[in-house]
Amino acid sequence: MPRTIFENIVIQHFDKVSSIAFCQYTPIRFFEILFIEKGSGTLVINNHKIPFNDNQVFILIPNDRYNLEIKTPVTITAIKFLNSFFNNSSVNGDHTQRKEWFKKIETILHSANRTSHIELKSKTEENNIFSLFSVLCNEYNDENLKSEVVLKSTLHTILHIISRNMRFVHSKLIDSKIQDIINYIHFYIHDPERLTKKELANQFHISENYISQYFKSKMDIGLKKYILNYKIKLAETRLRYTDLTVSEIAQELGFTDSSHLDKTFITYKGITAGSYKTSLQSS
Repeated sequence: MPRTIFENIVIQHFDKVSSIAFCQYTPIRFFEILFIEKGSGTLVINNHKIPFNDNQVFILIPNDRYNLEIKTPVTITAIKFLNSFFNNSSVNGDHTQRKEWFKKIETILHSANRTSHIELKSKTEENNIFSLFSVLCNEYNDENLKSEVVLKSTLHTILHIISRNMRFVHSKLIDSKIQDIINYIHFYIHDPERLTKKELANQFHISENYISQYFKSKMDIGLKKYILNYKIKLAETRLRYTDLTVSEIAQELGFTDSSHLDKTFITYKGITAGSYKTSLQSS
């Protein structure tokens, strides 16, 4: 039976425990960040076994299955939240904030290393994110302080740090330049002018005539097709996790209109984007 939560955000903290009641190998129906402060063992996620140690962060998404096989007692914080946690606010400009938050979630959803711990790029990043976990937990657990504004902004900042530390390709398999190109494409996917061959060539000091050939030699897929593939993945993600219309998604991802997105979606998925959204709602 899937695991669910009935509040927009739930934070659980366990100190030096050898077992955790919520860790069952069943699908979750929420987003979850696991911060393992102390301890060791194995995280089993979607049939992958990942060893864990002190000061490691993992991100899980709806429909993931996971459990912890604890070797030495763990101190762990589990932050569970629904997409709706970011939906309801009267703050001016909230629609823009929601779009920015979801871009961060998209980054997390489509990274190559989501089933491993988040490799933070520097000690500064580590200190920042661990301090934010403390702020979030303290705010959540103190009924005299508990503020949705503080919870939301702190979690938003944690997600931002996680998203900028994500990788989109396996660096063990390919060189760092193609890693940088993929990161750049994902970051600027909503800005077509940044993704022209000329702009990519200038950014990465590769001949404009050669960059498509270079990309295909490293990724085994053409540059233009890769960008379109990724846009379709983003459209699918937005149809699944947001209440955006097909027209809004088409506009945000640079398609001419909803019909253009539908035709492209048929080519890749066999059904229109609208039909795909309807099928999700009925299931």
